[in-house]
Amino acid sequence: MDLNGAAAIISGGASGLGEATARELAGVGATVVIADLNVERGKSIADELGGVFAHTDVSDEASVQAAVDVAVATGKPLRAVINSAGIGWASRTVNRDGSPHDLASYRKVIDVNLIGTFNLMRIGAAAIARTEPVDEDGARGVVINTASVAGIEGQTGQVAYSASKGGIIGMTLPAARDLAAVGVRVLTIAPGIIDTPIYGAGPESDAFKAKLYAPVPFPKRMGRASEFAQLVRALVENDYMNGEVIRFDGGIRFQPK
Repeated sequence: MDLNGAAAIISGGASGLGEATARELAGVGATVVIADLNVERGKSIADELGGVFAHTDVSDEASVQAAVDVAVATGKPLRAVINSAGIGWASRTVNRDGSPHDLASYRKVIDVNLIGTFNLMRIGAAAIARTEPVDEDGARGVVINTASVAGIEGQTGQVAYSASKGGIIGMTLPAARDLAAVGVRVLTIAPGIIDTPIYGAGPESDAFKAKLYAPVPFPKRMGRASEFAQLVRALVENDYMNGEVIRFDGGIRFQPK
């Protein structure tokens, strides 16, 4: 799938993996739609890349529909939907003080990570399906979702996050089968430990990150957002990749803690 002259919508595009992806896709000629809650940062990145910002709550149907409408209104055919918006925090099913996991926070993580991903996938894919095919295979576009290796090997305190990311992994193949009829591929990337601004900077941050990547076999470091973005681009451009979950983790296998 050639994105030159096409539109691509990226949820969570105002920071981290989403921002790196937006920059990568804009670099190959895509008109990027930054779908994010961060208005100031989102507009700044969109302006810099010649794209468009859409204030978006991925868990809200009307908000996502409006963002997809913005992508369609660019006048460029929508060819790529990249789901990278997500949240998460640590809490045990039963905490050390004997209290159960807070239900509201569990629901919030599921709403944003899992339902939000499905929300943009279904509405975005419907818009892609209305475009003309680009080749003799009937290809129209691609959806790439962001899960996590925590959805496969969740650690202590990650029950909500792992459930949400495992759900994304679980819907990859059935969604790919559903959308084959309209020429839309579906893929999921499951990152491991990626170096993003949330870890901060300085000696204390470096020491903390060193502990995180210690179990990574090779290369002995955290993944880079730019490497994630390169993988997104490669998957978009490789038309035979479909229905797969790709681990992006340096070979790490999470231990219980």
